[in-house]
Amino acid sequence: MKLLVVEDDREAGAYVKRALAEAGHTVDHAAGGREGLMLAAGEPYDVIVLDRMLPEMDGLAILRTIRASGVKTPVLLLTALGGIDDRVEGLEAGGDDYLVKPFAIAELMARLNALARRPPPQEAPTTLQVADLRLDRLTRQVTRGGARIDLQPREFQLLEYLMRHAGRVVTRTMLLEGVWEFHFDPKTNIVETHMSRLRAKIDRGRKPELIHTVRGAGYSLREGP
Repeated sequence: MKLLVVEDDREAGAYVKRALAEAGHTVDHAAGGREGLMLAAGEPYDVIVLDRMLPEMDGLAILRTIRASGVKTPVLLLTALGGIDDRVEGLEAGGDDYLVKPFAIAELMARLNALARRPPPQEAPTTLQVADLRLDRLTRQVTRGGARIDLQPREFQLLEYLMRHAGRVVTRTMLLEGVWEFHFDPKTNIVETHMSRLRAKIDRGRKPELIHTVRGAGYSLREGP
């Protein structure tokens, strides 16, 4: 694999780079945020290992910037911040996995291999429609009955996922993995909170209701009851 390690602790960065290189990988190391951003945005990598706490530009800023520019390379966040809120913040910013310092090289390699094995996301149609609800993936616009609905980025992703699975029941676990790319339970009500906000924007004052709660199972976006 071709890997990028963005770590400002030069000793730690050199150690990780050496260990990964000994395992047969090609590794670039950036010790600062700006250098890390330039490499992450400009070079093709299989996985990026990104420290959260960096000089010049922190890891989350780098992550948000490359995601906004269309870089889809899997990102493993390294962090000394082990709280749930810190992990959720990093993953919501576009991270694919996290590893709390201090960590074992063996676990780092296992996580990198797992990220590299993930299949690329399947391309969905550019336009999705259920009843009078229409979502355009290219313009990022959502309308219902011709009226525009303004959604936050995560709400848009959540609605897109529901519309891609229209008529089927999607579970909380499916949403955590498909929308947030969490492969663990963050032990928060993140799904329920976002679903409530989305439902208010899509269904409030409109008929028929399209977003349904399936008790004990999950959610379903459909025209019927």
